[in-house]
Amino acid sequence: MRSTSAATALAVLFSSAALSVAAAGTASAAGAVVTSPGGLVADHALQRVFVSDASDGRILAANYSGTLVDVSSGFGDVSDLALSDDGTTLYAAVPSSHEVVALDAATLDVKVRYPVATDTGPRHLAFSAGKVWFTYGDQWDGDLGSVDPAVDPASGTEPVALAQFPKEGTSVGMWGQALLDTDPLRPGVLALGETGLSTGSMAVLDVSSGTPRLTAWHNGDYTLNQGIGDVDLAAGADEVLVNGTDRDAYADGRFSKVGAYPAGQRVDVARSGLVAQISGTKVAVYRPNAKLPVRTYSTGTQTAADVAWAPDSSRIFALVPGSGGYTVKALTQPTLNVPTLTVSAPSTAPRAKRLTVTGKISATVALPSGIRLAVTRTDLESPNGKALPSVAVQSNGTYSFADTPPAGGAVTYKVSYAGDAGHTSATASDKVVVSRASTSLSLTNNGKLYNYGSDVRFVAHLGTTYKNRTVEIWADPFGGDKPNKRIKVGRVDSKGNIAAWVDMTRDTNVTAIFRGDARYNPKTVKSTAFARVRVSTAVSKHYKTAKIGSTSYYWFHKNTDPLLTTTMTYYPGRQQRFDLQVYYQGTWYSADSEYFPLGTAGKSAVTLEAPGQSGIRARMRSVYVNGSSGDSVNSTTYGSWKYLYFSN
Repeated sequence: MRSTSAATALAVLFSSAALSVAAAGTASAAGAVVTSPGGLVADHALQRVFVSDASDGRILAANYSGTLVDVSSGFGDVSDLALSDDGTTLYAAVPSSHEVVALDAATLDVKVRYPVATDTGPRHLAFSAGKVWFTYGDQWDGDLGSVDPAVDPASGTEPVALAQFPKEGTSVGMWGQALLDTDPLRPGVLALGETGLSTGSMAVLDVSSGTPRLTAWHNGDYTLNQGIGDVDLAAGADEVLVNGTDRDAYADGRFSKVGAYPAGQRVDVARSGLVAQISGTKVAVYRPNAKLPVRTYSTGTQTAADVAWAPDSSRIFALVPGSGGYTVKALTQPTLNVPTLTVSAPSTAPRAKRLTVTGKISATVALPSGIRLAVTRTDLESPNGKALPSVAVQSNGTYSFADTPPAGGAVTYKVSYAGDAGHTSATASDKVVVSRASTSLSLTNNGKLYNYGSDVRFVAHLGTTYKNRTVEIWADPFGGDKPNKRIKVGRVDSKGNIAAWVDMTRDTNVTAIFRGDARYNPKTVKSTAFARVRVSTAVSKHYKTAKIGSTSYYWFHKNTDPLLTTTMTYYPGRQQRFDLQVYYQGTWYSADSEYFPLGTAGKSAVTLEAPGQSGIRARMRSVYVNGSSGDSVNSTTYGSWKYLYFSN
């Protein structure tokens, strides 16, 4: 026995490509990003914040939201920035070209370039008492210089002065390119902190006369620091903050440690006296000499490079690290403490029964007495939320309230504090799973077998519910090429029934779904109905048909090969099983069973070799076998027997 036509094997090749898709939405302006921060200052008059990039010589201007508004480039490595007291002029230290560059703060256009006669520097800048002060020199020969913007370089008078650090009483003076800081509330006060050594010398100078005079000096003997990486003047106080932590007071020409903030790395001090401290991956805001922060901001997984206050103390600008470099980020409402609000509700509760919700509100800055919290309940009956009576907070910050949930399912209690003059708003929530009753749902025809293409009516019956009387019916044919599809959705009739028709071309999972309501749980039931394939076999090359007994046979000459062509419902990769039996002494015996592929038209032609002798009776049938015929999308189906007789 052999196949006279090979089934065409079709293979569909799917290729996949990884696509990077940008979600559509409102376009946002670019932020100010630098790869190697060199300086950060804010200008209140222009509502601008300036940052320099030491790696590529750019100076960037952002607005108070952190959005980039201007860029000026070509400066080499810009190591620091400073603003004039009136905010109209921005000064940049450019060590690569050994100059201080004055720029128009409004346009970033260069106004004047001031050459500095040094091989190293200038490095750090500060503006005080009408002059730009800068440090320069190497580790063993550092010093202080100044630029007087009132002097016109074309006048013949030199605006740049070097060797300004007063060495009397300081031994050899300041080693290294010292850090600088000023106090806007006290013009003429300048702090210096020596860098690059295991312990740093530091000084406070009076520069109000134009000639620096020593106010206080520390010679770096390990009593106050283990090296200096940041120095700041405390606003309105005779103190400097070292390395973002230590408070060192100065009096009678000396420094002494008087306290410390919790450990940090660097700070900036606002005119109001508030301290913005970088500490690990956070920026914390402290009131003067406080131990607990007013507010804390997260900078992600890495440490911010720098912070700077807006002159009006309305916000902090932080250089926050990211994938593309450091971005200017505005940290708003720095004077408002963030309360911690908790809500605790039972994990489960019965519907229509009283339950109690508790919680607590606390803050590192004392909250006003007698505050009340807003309460909202969200459930299936009130998906947009229903306001409940506000709740009073006790003197210890705790609160509680009772409620009787009218609806079952997930119930959310949200508690909110509106905020006050010293605190931000706060919101917290907790969920309760409230019990619901169970209803009945049934679906007909589970396990039934149908002929291919039968239109079958499936009826779902829904029991008692509260308000929702809608049922969905879905049909999911076997095989991965056809999706699960909703074929009916609607309200059940007065008897609780809803029906949908399914064309049974494959085994099919039919599902009825009740989505639930405020008092009854969701319910899903499934019926699996089965479908046969359509199968028929055509016989050819016979010379007649005639009955033997009551059975009709196809008659063949003993040397003629019968051609048996089966037509079966097609599915990719499907085969038909060809069963052959021979009649002998009153009994049919199996001679062979073999699988043959179907062509894309669902046909399979098999030639049966002639026996070469007369008097032979045989029969054949085509069968689809679920799981063995190449797929499992239909139920096993047997074709009818075709009877063959071989004569002379």
